[in-house]
Amino acid sequence: MVLRVRKDIMSSLSRTRPGITFAVLAAAAASFSLLQSLLNPVLPTIQHDLGTTQSAVTWVITAWLLSAAIATPLLGRVGDMVGKRRTFLIALSAIVLGNLIAALAPSLGVLIVARLIQGLGGAIFPLAFGIVRDVFPARRVSSAVGAISAIIAVGGGLGVVLAGPIVGALGWRWLFWIPMIVTAIVGVLAFVFVPESASRSGGRINWLGGILLAGWLVALLLPLSEAHEWGWGSPLVIGLFALAAILIALWIFVEYRSSNPVIDMRMMRLPAIWTTNLVALLFGAGMFATYAFLPQFTQTPASTGYGFGATVTESGLLLLPMLVTMAITGFVSGPIAPVLSFKSQLAFGSAAIAVAATLFVFLHSAPWQVAVASGVFGLGLGLAYSAMSSLIVQGVPAHQTGAASGMSVNIRTIGGAIGTAVVSAIVTSHTDALGLPLESSYTTAFTVLAVFSLAAFVAAFLVPSVRRSRVRLEPAGVAEPTTELRVPAEVG
Repeated sequence: MVLRVRKDIMSSLSRTRPGITFAVLAAAAASFSLLQSLLNPVLPTIQHDLGTTQSAVTWVITAWLLSAAIATPLLGRVGDMVGKRRTFLIALSAIVLGNLIAALAPSLGVLIVARLIQGLGGAIFPLAFGIVRDVFPARRVSSAVGAISAIIAVGGGLGVVLAGPIVGALGWRWLFWIPMIVTAIVGVLAFVFVPESASRSGGRINWLGGILLAGWLVALLLPLSEAHEWGWGSPLVIGLFALAAILIALWIFVEYRSSNPVIDMRMMRLPAIWTTNLVALLFGAGMFATYAFLPQFTQTPASTGYGFGATVTESGLLLLPMLVTMAITGFVSGPIAPVLSFKSQLAFGSAAIAVAATLFVFLHSAPWQVAVASGVFGLGLGLAYSAMSSLIVQGVPAHQTGAASGMSVNIRTIGGAIGTAVVSAIVTSHTDALGLPLESSYTTAFTVLAVFSLAAFVAAFLVPSVRRSRVRLEPAGVAEPTTELRVPAEVG
């Protein structure tokens, strides 16, 4: 009884002081976003310690990628249906459990299972955006969404920076112990302070739509992640791509006919949604590939004539300017929206990333040049990332925020898989006698990333400008009730 009264008091406090809720949501987003990149720089260390092969240890990344890609939209939809707070706590619990198993893993197989469990926590991102929209005053939603987006983006880069010092001082298993402890504390705070959202879509889970969604995501992301090992022309890769195409077509057909779709296709056709997701696809390609290959570039031995021979820690420090500028632009995205619209921010951010990629191509002979370029990259990344999330949240009804945000995160992930696969193929295509990539391989790769970013810049102009209009959007297959909302529309 006492516990229930205390919970009611704390929930009431969080409603009147949304800053408490924001702090908890931000900490949760940060704890999961670190896991996106924390392991990338130390895979060789894990490979040696667990006595496995280079190709096998990459499944530590692939398993997480597949699990997060499936869980993010599905649990986002579950949160819209049954309650975002409840689903948020489940996602946090999955992260804690996955980190515990990973920290104690005696073998690669157990570590991969742990990463699959961790991936369920990907739903934190769309659920956090949904809770913000439901709990915060309307005037603060844009700033809060932008700030959480900035934290997610910074967390992804911070993982690269922190990996070296943590492994050097404590060992690689603390890459899981530390997030586990932090996430457990955040979970307790979320249980006490985060209120349940009043907005729920109701209904039941569309299992066929969910299975098809999971099927095409696996069939698409698996060959994109492993084609460099299996061969782009191998029957397995070609077969999986063909299967993905078939399952995507079936999924769209089933979702259109369903009265309770996992992802409402009518929602995905809204101009503000499909255009923003197109930018997200191209944006993800540049972001994830840079996270993966810029540290590798700086760690290349100086004997090659272009590398710096940096340690994992030193290569991470070269990304610090990116984290600082990313945080600054991400946090100011919401407050400056009345002056510089989210559409304009998306375009400016994409242009800045294209400039940074171009700088990597022509100016990379000294560490300070890479640091400057990474700072420019962070400017664009923070601005575009926050604007993208705000556009998605603004563009859909409150009861679809989780599903729409989850699908947008997924599209960024798919773009990241595409970009990483393309850059990997380019970097490894031409090597020297020692098997190290040639300088021209990296310059070609960064040129491709600049092209991706320029395409995102052009696509940003397709995003409709925003004006207030009142529409009635009916849930799929339901005549009543209807919902009034503010949606983006073409101006002029």
